[in-house]
Amino acid sequence: MVLTRKNLKGSIVALVSPFRQGKIDEAGFQKLIDWHIANGTDMIVPCGTTGEAATMSHDEHKRVMSLVIDYVNQRVPVICGAGSNATAEAIELCEYAEKIGADGLLIVTPYYNKPPQEGLYRHYEAIAKKVNVPIIIYNVPGRTGICISPKTIQRLSKIDQFIGVKEASGQLDMTNEIVAMTDLAVLSGDDALTLPLLSAGARGVISVTANVAPKLMRDMVHAALDGDLGKASKIHQALFPLSKTLFIETNPIPVKTALEEMGLIHAEFRLPLCEMGAENRKKLKAVLQSSGLLEGAQARG
Repeated sequence: MVLTRKNLKGSIVALVSPFRQGKIDEAGFQKLIDWHIANGTDMIVPCGTTGEAATMSHDEHKRVMSLVIDYVNQRVPVICGAGSNATAEAIELCEYAEKIGADGLLIVTPYYNKPPQEGLYRHYEAIAKKVNVPIIIYNVPGRTGICISPKTIQRLSKIDQFIGVKEASGQLDMTNEIVAMTDLAVLSGDDALTLPLLSAGARGVISVTANVAPKLMRDMVHAALDGDLGKASKIHQALFPLSKTLFIETNPIPVKTALEEMGLIHAEFRLPLCEMGAENRKKLKAVLQSSGLLEGAQARG
């Protein structure tokens, strides 16, 4: 499937990265991928924030991209997280992702450097000149310390390779402005705001919550896209407590803990991330229980 500005939509999971004894858990990845495809997830994003790419070596990052692309085997599109705060490093990861057949690239704004808007434009422009893969801009100022402006996004939209924006600033106005100024596909990067963003013209979500509730997230997004806002709102209300609870500690600590409670992975983290606090884990388990997500956990495990 060739991703375009028109067909980039739906429920896209920001896939967690299972680890075992400090190494990539390949069997864990395969189990999750099969589960997502069976539950209707539209596309898969490995090596993003939720995938803990920041604590992977370059070899591991490349291995995970290859593993996911190979195992998915074109059943759904795979959009690889391949960003960096060093443009040359991002280009290296993007070139590798292109070589192994990624359907798209998710490129986060450079973190820590806090470049000016011109630097952001040149960063993305430089990547687009080196690879021939559709690119999604990832705006998450809470993580990176910098917000890419709608005007910079508008400039980038004149380059055909840019097909969308993962918008995680928490500002509804950003989606309104991007939709008004460009024809890029806006994807929610904040699960709790997904329905409001869809109402403002977004076309989907790159979701943390979809890791644990893939069918519900898929059904909500597609109901909204189909114009059934009543159904979408009902699912949104059901998902809202879960989406909020999955961020009571730093992502992906709660979501990996939830998946362990559900019997889907072993929740292992790399420093500086660590296991969830006991009280917060109790809160998370209670929400999973009330949402019906622990039913059948023992059988899955």
